[in-house]
Parts: sequence; structure tokens; C-alpha cells
Amino acid sequence: MTNDDSRLGTAPLGTDGPRVGVQGLGCMGMSIAYGPTDADEARATLERALELGVTLYDTADAYGAGENERFLSPFFKAHRDEVVVATKFALSMPAGTSGPRVVRNDPPYIRQAIEASLKNLDLDVIDLYYMHRRDVNIPIEETVGVMADLVRDGKVKQLGLSEVTGPELRAAQAVHPIAAVQSEWSLFSRDIEAGVVPAARELGVTLVPYSPLGRGFLTGSFTNADQDLTEDDYRRTQPRFTGENATTNAALLAPIRAVAEAHGASLGQIALAWVQQQTTIHNLPVIPIPGTRKRSRIEENTTATTITLTEEELASLAPIAAKVAGPRYPDMRFASAGRE
Repeated sequence: MTNDDSRLGTAPLGTDGPRVGVQGLGCMGMSIAYGPTDADEARATLERALELGVTLYDTADAYGAGENERFLSPFFKAHRDEVVVATKFALSMPAGTSGPRVVRNDPPYIRQAIEASLKNLDLDVIDLYYMHRRDVNIPIEETVGVMADLVRDGKVKQLGLSEVTGPELRAAQAVHPIAAVQSEWSLFSRDIEAGVVPAARELGVTLVPYSPLGRGFLTGSFTNADQDLTEDDYRRTQPRFTGENATTNAALLAPIRAVAEAHGASLGQIALAWVQQQTTIHNLPVIPIPGTRKRSRIEENTTATTITLTEEELASLAPIAAKVAGPRYPDMRFASAGRE
């Protein structure tokens, strides 16, 4: 690794975990979801991210049925002592089908999933293991109990939860320390501020916002998924990015654009700076994981950590989320906001 004045600062991952770069990297798009990808450029992006101080790398077994974990494995092995590897379980594709994934939190499935992820990643231990989504038919205490067994067995170092409510986080913490909660948090999605963020602050849990750039919409890179994105881009299924919702939401970028012009920054940098600044606003560690597969974008994204928004700028951005048209997902039952 090179010495670089632009390297990120660090933040704690849970109360007893390692310090990691204040911005992580979501790696899903390197394999799936956002249309065609350049594998060589994606690998170069991983290396550049590490040079800049990005040390938390996020994947999941559901990203291409293990494809993303396998793609990342050589990079993780080459830099094992420098990176913190996070992966997830819970979204299962029923055998012999091509239908939608189902959420599974049952003990046999968890034990099967950890072995598959260890094999895909070719690692002896996973640094941070998340429950990707919550199966409300299984007590969260039971699920976390099995996850705690994985820690005791030396297969996992820390536990995380994704898209849980404040009460669910508290119930989980009573069984085993939770290092991180991963939920969508951005200028477009602020529902977790009501219950999850206060619970995380109280319990010493780090917040790991995914989609801090609103799946790219907050960067202004597209304004209507149906018109601007390829047929295989999953954002064409997201209610916020199509039809009249897309038109309404594109207009909401105006105040972000004004702040960006004042800072000589991109829209994406302002959106990220807003998320990064939540750590001081809410007094807890916040480590967003914007996804990218281009070196130029990783440099742009990490530079956002140097931008501080004024009180006036924060106030101008505050009304945006309440005006967003359309839910985060077509079916919100599997998101924390659907259960709060």
C-alpha cells in the first residue's frame, strides 16, 4: 500500500471491533444488478480503494448465487491483513427454481450458508457476518443464537444485521453483541432515523448505510430507469426510478445541485457528504458503503469525506426525503420501515 495524503480516516466497527475506513465499498455491482461490468476495471477499483484507505468490503451470498464472493476472493486473500470482509446470509434461491428468493433465518440454513460463504471466499473466518433480511416467523433471538455459535466456533468474528427495526436490534443485542446494522440511508431514505439510529447509538452499534447514493439516482447519472438503463439493470424494477415517480424525484435533485455548485463538487459527493456527516449529527459511527466498479468513482466518492456541509446547506437538503415519490422496494415487508 502507498502512503497517500488522501487516505481516509477511520471509525470503529462496533464497540470491540477493528477500526476501518470511514467509507467502505459495496461490491454487489461488480458482478450483478447494474448491467454489464468490466472485470479488470473492477479489480483495479478494489486495489485503488485500498490505497485510499477503504478497508471494509461488503458482499453477500445472494449476489449472483455466490458469484460476487468468488470474484472478490483473490483480492481478499492477497490483502487479508488489510481488509475487513463482510458478507451476508438469508436470501435463498429454492433449488431447481428460477423464482424469487425466499428469506430464511432458520438454524440449518444458517449453518449451510456459512460453510458455502467460507468456501466461496476461500477464507478460514469471516470478519463481519450479517443477517441479510429478517424472517419474522423465526424469533430473532433464535437466529442470533445460531450466529453467536459461529463466533464461538471461530468461523465469524463479528455479527451484523441488515434491515432490522430498533426493537429487533435490541432483542438481538441481548443475545450477542451486534457490531453493525446495515440499512438504506440517504437523502432519499431516512426512515431509520426514527427508531434504528437511536437504538444503535444507545447500544454502541455502527451504522453501515447501503445505497447512500440512492442506487445512483442521487448522482444525476440517470433520470428514468426505463429510458436510461439496460434491460438487465434491476433498478428498472424499483418504483422510485420509473414513470411519474422518476419525474417527481428528478426534480428533487435541485437543492443538491445548488449545494454541489457552491462546493465545486458533484451531486454524488454532496449526497455522500450528507451521509458521512450523520456521524456527528447523531453521535454514532456511520460508515457508508457506496458501490462502484470504476477507479474514477472510488476517488470521487472518498473525496466526499473531506466535505463539510453548513447548517444552512443541511437545512436546504432536509425536506427532500419527505417529498420522494414511491417506496424503496416494490414489497416493503422485508425492509425495517415495513415493520416499524
